[in-house]
Amino acid sequence: MSSFEIITDSAVNLPDSYRVERNIHVIPFRYLADGVEYSCLEEGVPFKESAKKFYELLKTGADIKTSLISEAQFAEAAEPLLEEGKDVLFLTIASGISGTFNQAKAAAETLSKKYPDRTVIAVDSANASMGEGLLALKAADLRDMGESCSSAAEWLKANVYKLNSYLTVGDLKYLKKSGRISTLVAIAGTLLSIKPIIKADGGELPKLAVCGREHGRKKAISAILKAFTDNAIEPETQVVAITHADCEEEALALAEEVKKLGVQDVIIEYYDICTGAHAGPGTLALFFMGKDRRGDLAPAEERTGLKKKARAK
Repeated sequence: MSSFEIITDSAVNLPDSYRVERNIHVIPFRYLADGVEYSCLEEGVPFKESAKKFYELLKTGADIKTSLISEAQFAEAAEPLLEEGKDVLFLTIASGISGTFNQAKAAAETLSKKYPDRTVIAVDSANASMGEGLLALKAADLRDMGESCSSAAEWLKANVYKLNSYLTVGDLKYLKKSGRISTLVAIAGTLLSIKPIIKADGGELPKLAVCGREHGRKKAISAILKAFTDNAIEPETQVVAITHADCEEEALALAEEVKKLGVQDVIIEYYDICTGAHAGPGTLALFFMGKDRRGDLAPAEERTGLKKKARAK
């Protein structure tokens, strides 16, 4: 019997087979599209189908709103497990992207008082999409090796900033709409065919931040691959993940390039719906273990000049 159970939000982006086979519980985010509510993860429905439907809605201009997962939802998912005598580890999307971590933390504190003989811990993944997913798989590895909930949580807290996430997008209008970039930058970028390079940053409230820009899609994807070569540590020993928002051919091509660099195991999946609402169709992302992101102290927007441009409006 496993020593603890893992509960995550659906931004974890794990392929259906992985979350089932590795016994990882997922609470789905929900979103509104033109006032109609949908689940970001539907039991019995392949995630590919849900994701394709979502990105089609975005392409047709649907008004999309996402919401966080509540403290009550975390508690509801955890209580049956605690009553079985299991400990519980909550792993959530980055706290700089969503308030979901704070909800999980509150649930952990309440449940710890209600079940004093059990361990309930919430961990901020400092990532989104398969950045969170790869950490969930590592937690499952530690659990299955016999590690305790506490020791797995300590490993995660010590290593979340070593999980590197890099992505580019297909259309800047979704980043503009979500406030990630200014209207001026979005218009200029579209006219000049500028594609931003975005990464999970090293801030105390970790979020996705622009760290570079390239002219054209091919150069942007090459920049993501270069980020891998510059930052990955022992690529041949790790699982690497690629997610995409309806650009599967590019994802498969990127996987082949990563394998040429020694990677043996690559997971490919549609990009998470929760953050996909802000990134949009055409998003392509790469996730891997590498250098600690906190070593990069300069604000990404200042290095690229995007912050200065945004202020010029």
